[in-house]
Amino acid sequence: MKKVLTDSHHRTIDYLRISITDHCNLRCVYCVTDTVKWVPHEEILRFEEIARIVRVFVDEGIRKIRITGGEPLMRHGLPEFIAQISHLDGLEDLSLTTNGVFLQQMAGKLRQAGLTRINVSLDTLHPERYARITGWDLFHQVWAGIQEARRVGLSPVKINVVAMMGYNEDEILDFARLTLEEPYVVRFIEYMPVNEKWNDDNFLSVDRIREKIAVTYSLVPINGTRNNGPARVFQIPGAKGEIGLISPLSNHFCGTCNRLRLTADGHLRPCLFSDTEIDLKTPLRNGGGEAALRDLLRETLRLKPERHHLQNISAPKCHRGMWSIGG
Repeated sequence: MKKVLTDSHHRTIDYLRISITDHCNLRCVYCVTDTVKWVPHEEILRFEEIARIVRVFVDEGIRKIRITGGEPLMRHGLPEFIAQISHLDGLEDLSLTTNGVFLQQMAGKLRQAGLTRINVSLDTLHPERYARITGWDLFHQVWAGIQEARRVGLSPVKINVVAMMGYNEDEILDFARLTLEEPYVVRFIEYMPVNEKWNDDNFLSVDRIREKIAVTYSLVPINGTRNNGPARVFQIPGAKGEIGLISPLSNHFCGTCNRLRLTADGHLRPCLFSDTEIDLKTPLRNGGGEAALRDLLRETLRLKPERHHLQNISAPKCHRGMWSIGG
């Protein structure tokens, strides 16, 4: 019989997001700050340490794992690590989120290693605007990576769009149209207050996004989760792809939150918007075995809050950068 993990609010916890590096090759305006300090290399969890944690957590009831960063494709040895964990008994879903810069070169290796699906962060379809948002003129490289991911059979390919007033609100329909002829899943994500760059004026709610699409296209709700996580999913009639709306602020999904986050430096976080963390790395490196990891997992579940408190969104709520948390 499969084990089931639950927290103190009776939610089933079966999803672990793992940041394998805090380093990133982009400087997105809503994420990396001017004062970023990278974690020293020796403080980052080694792949063999992450694999030990994953084996124990999957045995305890984790069923879904997403590899994140920073930018995970920057870390040497990633395909070998994915191959190491992809066939674990009990692991039902293994995915990865990337900015896509190195995806064209890596997609085939990731697929061969056992990765089944992928999310690519892309906030604009205009090359010059991409450079403004990310700091680098790499749009065409990222788009080529998305196409290669489809070619090698990673499915679905999800495109994550952080929707922001003053940056890309005029591209909502352009992104929605991507789903008409190709089976992309375009997911619009509300801009979140994760650092000191937060500006209320840039916030764009998913309700407003839906209104912008509905002016031109009907949106039919799709029932069932199908690995969609917190997204409310819709489809334009006749379209090959889907549209997801993710609303961590305007309509939070804490009541159904099923996830934990492992930071690049080995801390387990029960909530993205809480600075509560449990140190796994120190006991692991001090000789702690599987029993210790199980105890720390259950302590984290006990500390998982019922919900975040972001009604006042005018100030950042994370003292860690998203590149380190693996949000």
